[in-house]
Amino acid sequence: MSSNVETLGNLERRVSMSLPTAEIEKQVDERLKKMARNVRMPGFRPGKVPMKLIAQTYGPQVRSEVMGDAVQKSFSDAVRDAKLRVAGYPRIEKKDVANSNSLEFSATFEVYPEVKVGDVSATTVERPQVTVDDVAVDKTIEILRKQRSRFVAAESAAKDGDRLTVDFDGTIEGQPFAGGKAESFPFVLGEGRMLPEFETAARGMGAGESKTFELKFPDDYHGKEVAGKQASFVLTLKKLEQPELPALDAEFAKQLGVADGDVAKMQSEVRGHVEREVAKRIETRLKAQALQALLDATPVDLPKSLIDMESQHLAERAAADLQARGIKPAQVPFTPQTFEETAKRRVALGLVIGELARTESLQPKPAEVRALVEQEAASYESPAEVVKWFYMQPQRLQEMEGVALEANVVKWVLSKAKVVDKAIPFDELMQQS
Repeated sequence: MSSNVETLGNLERRVSMSLPTAEIEKQVDERLKKMARNVRMPGFRPGKVPMKLIAQTYGPQVRSEVMGDAVQKSFSDAVRDAKLRVAGYPRIEKKDVANSNSLEFSATFEVYPEVKVGDVSATTVERPQVTVDDVAVDKTIEILRKQRSRFVAAESAAKDGDRLTVDFDGTIEGQPFAGGKAESFPFVLGEGRMLPEFETAARGMGAGESKTFELKFPDDYHGKEVAGKQASFVLTLKKLEQPELPALDAEFAKQLGVADGDVAKMQSEVRGHVEREVAKRIETRLKAQALQALLDATPVDLPKSLIDMESQHLAERAAADLQARGIKPAQVPFTPQTFEETAKRRVALGLVIGELARTESLQPKPAEVRALVEQEAASYESPAEVVKWFYMQPQRLQEMEGVALEANVVKWVLSKAKVVDKAIPFDELMQQS
């Protein structure tokens, strides 16, 4: 068996393989004879089936398997001898040749690029400095109170934050349309669930009041049959409710998991949670800047096969996420190409991080992984059980090892770049996506 490697582009290669027909037939014959010892067929005792019948029945399948094995071995030998690192999967094609003494195949594939990590010493990274003071803790507690508010009937005019229960009936050019009518429909005013003109019309109404208003659907509205069209709505406010926040007392503390209802203890626990969240968000900002600095400093050719594989993986994960939330993926149509830009970034980062891990010995130590797992578990009620769960789930633990590697890479970048501390308001940090 012989082969040779051609260079088709920066990353694309092609291996041409020649497999002697006689050798293929010899292996097919050997496999069929081995099968004949145990094969069973109606009318024959085991091991007594005529070879001609075995060849007629199993010959095509065995020949296909032998050729597949031979092509795979020839390909593996060729890339090993040429010291190539194959990215993705090769595309195998059979060649039509007149020579009956051999079978000709070609395998087209991509190789991993050479990665030379660039210099990040001129990069400036801003490290946020945020103070978690009493005001920040009080704001967080207010958010927690709003999340646990209940709605009570009110007689005042509708304003943002109120829950409205309405009937509405819409028409376009005097004709009803799909989705244009509802009865006893609830929504919270000001949350943006309804179109702006709808919320503007509802704002200031009182319970029992009705009004007619005009609304133009946006040109890019998800309902294509009404997009860009002018509609007329009759709106009736049936019920108006205002939010009532829970008192800052022992009962509220118990709702937040403080068993004895100690308000001071609850405030202390909220402060600890906020401090952990602030630290996590600062870390996220530093990580984003550090990884972007690496990408900017390290241009690299990306194998299309790896981009395609990553795009497919992202699409499958998005579909699984939609299904987990009870949404059929067909309702939110997307293709792997939808995720191509994200896939390119992920592939590039993977190549650069992999090179850094190799050249700078940044692979995480078990203690580093353990520290990250414990940090992740700290926000749960039973941290020890969560830690145990991680170590019983190889896939989850592997993900944490990846996080630990990224953390080591970020530390490496920060040790090389210019890091500047920058004070920012608490609210600005907490509003980041």
